[in-house]
Amino acid sequence: MISVTPSGQGCGATVTGVDLASDLDATTVKEIRNAWLTHHVLVFPDQELDDIALESFAETIGPIGADPFFGTIADDKRIAAVSRRADETGPVFAEVWHSDWSFLETPPAGTCLYGITIPPSGGDTLFLNEQRALEEMPEPLRTKLEAKTALHSARRAYAPDGKYAPDKYKGSMDIRPSEEALAVFSHPLIRKHPETGRPGLFAGSYVFAFEETSDDEAADILDELNAWMTQPAFQYRHKWQEGMLVLWDNRCVLHKATGGYEGYDRLLHRLTIADDPTYYLPSDGL
Repeated sequence: MISVTPSGQGCGATVTGVDLASDLDATTVKEIRNAWLTHHVLVFPDQELDDIALESFAETIGPIGADPFFGTIADDKRIAAVSRRADETGPVFAEVWHSDWSFLETPPAGTCLYGITIPPSGGDTLFLNEQRALEEMPEPLRTKLEAKTALHSARRAYAPDGKYAPDKYKGSMDIRPSEEALAVFSHPLIRKHPETGRPGLFAGSYVFAFEETSDDEAADILDELNAWMTQPAFQYRHKWQEGMLVLWDNRCVLHKATGGYEGYDRLLHRLTIADDPTYYLPSDGL
């Protein structure tokens, strides 16, 4: 029987009593998925996962999805390395609020991140509960957002002239900018979670505009929205340890990296989990 301890913050819970490297039975997988849908971010400390075990666990949550614009750690692996060398001095990767690959036509359900080399301090990951931010939103702001359709694109980050272009980014991440980053997909700014039906925001840094909205109005809306939803009350600050796996739900949380570990190497292994309805729990699963 697994034990789930809520963080007491805006979202998140720690899960103990389970070895993710073992063959998980259907009951345990259901318990984990229920906890994930309830708390949005799950932390599994003290796990010993090689690459095969990491992939195997991810596939109990959903099929492993593609990571556009990232290289993998090896040709026969689907894992991407989130890395930073001790001597790097440039900006920290992904230090903005975002939902992984929200610019895709069908964005991923989740992300797994496994801590391998963790500095003694710094490098926390922040998570933001978009469902709670919507639930507690003032009615005038919610009314303003209700019918908005957001335009998502990776252009500012991964286009050939974007933030991570080779002439701008000199870090150790294997980032591969491409013309494909110019594509645009639209998603409702307020939408129901595809698995639970619970409404929430679907926002983040990949949103650059709104349908049928001027650039000036869109900028004002984004400023107001970001000021509201990034309040500490909606956040969970995660502190890493080696051997710790974190699983989060991209459909209802944003996340961002933080720095503060200059002079130390940092390495985590990452898998994206595609959104596949065949993995959903029955409607009475929660």
